[in-house]
Amino acid sequence: MPTIQLTTEMFKSDVFDYTTEKDWKFKGNLPAIIDFYADWCGPCKAVAPVLEELSVAFKDKIIIYKVDTEVEQELSAVFQIRSIPSMLFIPIGKQPMMQAGALPKNALEEIIVKELV
Repeated sequence: MPTIQLTTEMFKSDVFDYTTEKDWKFKGNLPAIIDFYADWCGPCKAVAPVLEELSVAFKDKIIIYKVDTEVEQELSAVFQIRSIPSMLFIPIGKQPMMQAGALPKNALEEIIVKELV
């Protein structure tokens, strides 16, 4: 499954509705990664093909979403995105973890294997 462009409304329906819930409660049935990016960001462009590769390599095990911080400003504000790329790693049944910066493929694979699948 390729990466999925995520809107604020999709986030509320598929991931977590921060307008109605106080405590984190992930709605998905597969672990997820959310990549907060912008089209003008060089490191974001560098990490995009890596995330596409990982979405294929871990097909049916994780979902990788992308959030354009320029378009989805409300969602970016909710997560207090200060630098991009920033990635939110969402395991099943545990609290999500935010990581700022463009991580190399091996580091992303390690997080996926250790924390998500």
